[in-house]
Amino acid sequence: MQPHPAKAESLTDLYRDAAAATARGSKSFYFATRFFPPDLARSAHAVYWFCRTTDDMVDEAPSVDQGRSDLDQWESELRRALSGRGTNDPVLRVFAAAVERHAIPHEYPLELIEGMRMDLNGVRYDNFEQLRVFCYRVASVVGLMMMHVIGFEGDPTAYATDLGIAMQLTNILRDVGEDLRLGRVYLPAEEMRRFGYSEVALRAGIRNAQFRELMAFQVSRARAFYRSATPGIPMLDPRGRFAVEVAARVYAGILSQIERADYEVFERRAVVPAVEKYWITARTMAVPMLRSSVSRMAFWRS
Repeated sequence: MQPHPAKAESLTDLYRDAAAATARGSKSFYFATRFFPPDLARSAHAVYWFCRTTDDMVDEAPSVDQGRSDLDQWESELRRALSGRGTNDPVLRVFAAAVERHAIPHEYPLELIEGMRMDLNGVRYDNFEQLRVFCYRVASVVGLMMMHVIGFEGDPTAYATDLGIAMQLTNILRDVGEDLRLGRVYLPAEEMRRFGYSEVALRAGIRNAQFRELMAFQVSRARAFYRSATPGIPMLDPRGRFAVEVAARVYAGILSQIERADYEVFERRAVVPAVEKYWITARTMAVPMLRSSVSRMAFWRS
């Protein structure tokens, strides 16, 4: 791993760099953070920059051995930064500041690195329980870190975990073709056999009735995780709650785009158009406003 060049940048500069990295790397995540107060948005961007940098070490590694070496070095530098011993890496500097500010448990970023190692160890999952572990490590822990950034009452851990799994399953279904080109197959082998769809057919990009049934099953499962996660959103601090609800609805909208494309996930990447993102935001905003209006009407009529 080539470390990022050391710069005498202030944390303000680094938060700005993190925002730029977020805008480049994930339009959906960046869109959601626009509804955060500035201080929460800065920390959210720092978390994203760390996660994206970690992910890129695997995706852009010239070899498996190099990827493993890079992750080992990255973990060592992360532990150093989180222990307060300092680091010259700008990504880790700003991430460690966010971790300290929001008391993010150190186990979460370390679990993310373990998830990235799973990608290097040859991606093939026999069943959903194995895939679920991967989803937890690469996505749920991101949601759990964000839960601490936003703040919460009670214990929304289980709900944040399910939301992360829902989002990662959405990524997997959206990126079937892209992952195949990287030599990765995330669809559980057991379930492919159940629906009578072979890995040979998958690698050939065949969309037959068996594939559509398999994909419909996967979409239904992802939606179930979104529903399971919903009760946790009201437990989040009001300053960040709306952004999470928007993000969840936008991401869930990708599943509808996959269905509308008749499960063409080999050559195209399903995205939620910008106009639909704003429509989702408007609807999300309208519901509590409507409830408030109805409540006021009921009060004055009583």
